[in-house]
Amino acid sequence: MNAWLNVLSKFNVLNAIDILIVAFVLYRLLLMIRGTRAVPLLKGVVVILVATALSSALHLEALNWLLNKIITIGVIAIPIVFQPELRRALDQLGRGGFFSISFTADRADAQQQTIAEVVKATQVLSKTKIGALLVIERKTGLSEYAETGTQIEGLVSSELLINTFIPNTPLHDGAVVIRGNRIVSAGCFLPLTDNRDLNRELGTRHRAAIGVTEQTDAIAVVVSEETGKVSLAVDGVLTRGLQEADLHELLASLLLPKRSSRLHFLHRKAES
Repeated sequence: MNAWLNVLSKFNVLNAIDILIVAFVLYRLLLMIRGTRAVPLLKGVVVILVATALSSALHLEALNWLLNKIITIGVIAIPIVFQPELRRALDQLGRGGFFSISFTADRADAQQQTIAEVVKATQVLSKTKIGALLVIERKTGLSEYAETGTQIEGLVSSELLINTFIPNTPLHDGAVVIRGNRIVSAGCFLPLTDNRDLNRELGTRHRAAIGVTEQTDAIAVVVSEETGKVSLAVDGVLTRGLQEADLHELLASLLLPKRSSRLHFLHRKAES
């Protein structure tokens, strides 16, 4: 009891301000990495730190030695792995964006509207055989890919999506990145899959759709320029030849957690 009284007696206004500043900085850092692939990596770092503490408390000498070596290597590796996030943090700090406060929330009705507009756009693009690639962000952020394109920051609408992919326009060949109910950017570059067992008929759009879903939990919708077929990629698996109702149901099952789904589509192999 006396120890607690001594601590409280030393606590003053400056200590409170110090704690609030540290809490705000941590809050801003968490917001900054929330839209990037750094989140799973950060969770891995936390797991290693917790495991190190437990191994030390339980006197697991060999395991503790190994984890400490991993942490030592991690001190060098973390700045390399988190280089895009560190660059973004310094950029926001220089522009004063680090101290701005913003609140965003994804609502089910907004997601439903996004699904409806995406499905409507793909049907028009499919009938006219206009190639398109749309990537919908989920938990893993796509900021590093969105930054390679032209910033749009507009509400998702079928008209805007269709006009974006009109042939012989600047943004036709890239991908559109969608976050919630907004089109973040267009004309974006995505990583191609390294899978060599894919059908040779699949073009760059399909390989990019598979590639980005292999590295993130995003959903990619592709319209073939040659056949007009609509495909969906998730977790590196491509499902081709989706009809309008099938695409709508599949997107709803992936984006609306409370919606009953027909996930057997995900297990269907790509057409040979």
